Amino acid sequence: MATTLLASCVSGPKTAGKTAADILGNPDYPAISFGAYREKTRDIQPTIPELKEDLLILSAMGIKLLRTYNVKYAEAANLLEAIRQLKQGNPDYEMYLMLGVWIDCKNAWTELPPDHQQESEQNAGEIDRAVALAKQYPDIVKIIAVGNEAMVKWAERYYVQPGVILKWVRHLQNLKKKGELPATLWITSSDNFASWGGGDAEYHVEDLNQLIKAVDYISMHTYPMHDTHYNPEFWGVQADEANLPDSAKIDAAMLRARDYAARQYEGVVNYMKSLGVNKPVHIGETGWATSCNELYGNAGSRAVDEYKSALFYRLIREWTNKARITCFYFEAFDEPWKDAANPGGSENHFGLFNLQAQAKYAIWDLVDAGVFEGLTRDGQPITKTYNGDKVALMKTVQVPPAKR
Repeated sequence: MATTLLASCVSGPKTAGKTAADILGNPDYPAISFGAYREKTRDIQPTIPELKEDLLILSAMGIKLLRTYNVKYAEAANLLEAIRQLKQGNPDYEMYLMLGVWIDCKNAWTELPPDHQQESEQNAGEIDRAVALAKQYPDIVKIIAVGNEAMVKWAERYYVQPGVILKWVRHLQNLKKKGELPATLWITSSDNFASWGGGDAEYHVEDLNQLIKAVDYISMHTYPMHDTHYNPEFWGVQADEANLPDSAKIDAAMLRARDYAARQYEGVVNYMKSLGVNKPVHIGETGWATSCNELYGNAGSRAVDEYKSALFYRLIREWTNKARITCFYFEAFDEPWKDAANPGGSENHFGLFNLQAQAKYAIWDLVDAGVFEGLTRDGQPITKTYNGDKVALMKTVQVPPAKR
């Protein structure tokens, strides 16, 4: 399976190199969601040497655009410094950043009931830290994303109303107009397709319409993997597929998963255009976990394993590259903090690499090609999961259940 990735002056603060307008939609600048946490807690921050290891691995893959999620922790600032140091050591080194700003409602993540009508007092500090980093690293920070799935209503512990995101997007756009941020810096919010109007009408409110007009582009999320449980309209073996070989049944299901993501993308584009707006729409997140002991595993929708994840990775890259849609694939490395109480939970297993410095099946071909020769993660050379034994891998793969 071939899965190798395709590999100015402004008013106000000076910047250098490519701009967001040059990078987004350009298949020569593949993107990925990035987190470097090795432990079960974010109290232990990745170090600059660890981040440099990760950056060299991703650069070897052809990745040139990363997405982070907050500036509360030191990770984003350390990542920017690590990129700067690599650039100083090698002027040809190229890596850019979509800097995430975490946005919460009042009382989020506390024992008090979340107040979705008011925002957290912490949001202003997040914005200020992001602005400071964008000013400090204008040659690297090309995009600021205000919020991560911060408007979608199933994010019950922290979601805010679209007016909160609109407020901060306008604030950042105003800083650009005043010359305090580069004019070429693009501002967006990264959220579920429904939050951008691509689904239920309950999201079709005037503040969302104004937000769509205020951002420089739309960053939407789509997760067919989750909907193999929550909305499995596309999932399962169809009646006319019952006599196909197991591999063909899986291939057909994964093609439908890709098409499901494409329909959600088109739903966002269509809603945007219904407002008389025509601007870029890119994918801020999509991915497919490789292990799960709950809803998506063998006792559930039978969606999750390294084989199906690799199929989705290839299909989503092929579609988005051809359509010139930037796709921040989720994610580069497994991160065990995401579901620390349940090591087998899917949230811990979305990476293309596991915690043992092993490349998962989606990128075995890159190991074969010698792309990672001489590179290490936590001192370990990059090897393959299952010792590269596809027969052993396939023993873990189950066919999706019959369509009901």
